[in-house]
Amino acid sequence: MPRKRASKKPALMATSLVLDASSQAPLHRQLYEALRTSIVAGRLPPGTRLLSTRSLAEQLDLSRNTVMSAYTQLLSEGYLVGQLGSGTYVAKELPERMPAPRRAPIRTPSKSASPPPISKRGSTMAAAHAGLRATLGMVQASMAFRLGMPSVDAFPSELWGRLHHRRWQRSWRDVLSHQDPQGYLPLRRALADYLATSRGVRCGPEQILIVNGSQQAISLVAQVLLDPGDAVWVEDPGYIVAQGVLKAAGASLVHVPVDEEGLNVEAAIQLSPNARLATVTPSSQFPLGVTLSHRRRLALLQWAERSNAWVFEDDYDSEYRYVGRPLAALQGLTPDARVLYTGTFSKVLTPNLRLGYLVVPEELVDTFIAARTFSDFQSAPLEQTVLTDFITEGHFSRHVRRMRTLYAEKQALLVEEARRELAGLIDIGPADTGMHLLGWLPPGMDDRTAAERAAAAGISAPPLSAYRGQTSGRGALLLGYAAVPERDISEGVRRLAQALR
Repeated sequence: MPRKRASKKPALMATSLVLDASSQAPLHRQLYEALRTSIVAGRLPPGTRLLSTRSLAEQLDLSRNTVMSAYTQLLSEGYLVGQLGSGTYVAKELPERMPAPRRAPIRTPSKSASPPPISKRGSTMAAAHAGLRATLGMVQASMAFRLGMPSVDAFPSELWGRLHHRRWQRSWRDVLSHQDPQGYLPLRRALADYLATSRGVRCGPEQILIVNGSQQAISLVAQVLLDPGDAVWVEDPGYIVAQGVLKAAGASLVHVPVDEEGLNVEAAIQLSPNARLATVTPSSQFPLGVTLSHRRRLALLQWAERSNAWVFEDDYDSEYRYVGRPLAALQGLTPDARVLYTGTFSKVLTPNLRLGYLVVPEELVDTFIAARTFSDFQSAPLEQTVLTDFITEGHFSRHVRRMRTLYAEKQALLVEEARRELAGLIDIGPADTGMHLLGWLPPGMDDRTAAERAAAAGISAPPLSAYRGQTSGRGALLLGYAAVPERDISEGVRRLAQALR
């Protein structure tokens, strides 16, 4: 009687993989690095069968989606191979062992060599990026108070993973094919309904483009509506990344002061009445957090109509209003408003999703579809379908409500701790909207110096002056609280106090 062959058990043990929950690196990236290191070092020899994604997720107490992301990356890079019905194995021929292409010898350029010729657009982008790094490089990736990030801990990873798996099982062939550059139609329908009820936006799904976040939205607007030299109103202080996009498009920026009523429309008209575009964050001005008054909203719309100009409305975190109902969008105030409206899922779910939307007037739809086609054609199809399910099944609205409550609690805790630990160092109070607070410094204190001291203590607190163009005023630090675990808020405030003293 022939001997029965023993089944080959998976050799990968979860105990050999070390992940750091306190690290800034995402868990899927940490898992990918740990697995890749084990493979390259030979601890997982070629042909080794790995645990299933479900088993490894259970042993490491991770979501299955996290493990799937790490496995998928390793499969795509050639470290792993999948065998249908059998499992996932370490590849027999690793990328490191494959013959390397012949490389030309490295030549060190002489000091007299001239720089390579690049376009004016390229030079402008390089200069803007260098300025951005010099200005904000001191405040990246630290414990607290990182700006513009939602709570990763509160991301519904298990639910998202189930929706992701279900969509892949049902429609993977469609997902692997080219999609409509305007975006997945069911998602655009769901967004049109959501925006009408929650933000008062006037649009149908045919006016919506799915984009890779608000940065791509402003880039498309610049491509379609602006010629080099066109004047554009920008808020001062304001969002400097969007300003960099506009500069790269050759726009002439007109820095318009912002006060307690938001963008000063009267001052803008005095500065540049014939501007082609106005960029605003009317629901929660970044970075001051003020709301554009109704009087100025109407004045802005009237100017755009009268001047044959356009308004770009960035509604980046409108979901987070803690007092009363969310305000109606500028776009929906009047019929046929000359407004292009954008929103993003980066502040509600995660920036890594890279999904947002742009609502354009009907007469511009075809032109914007053409511009999107010639830029990167489409956003990730699978994520669009999963997001559609997330919205239509009611998960998105529930998640927004939960995050609104969580962030309101975090804001209150930050205010309480700051008043106790930072009295005399920073003046801080609650805000009706947003994901960060402004900590006003004593008059005469330089906020860049304060930000540098905070960074040396491991605290991310960008200076308000970094977002100013031509205006000046009292210094302040921007303190994001949404991404900071509540247990770290108190410690962050204590370390900030020590740094400022």
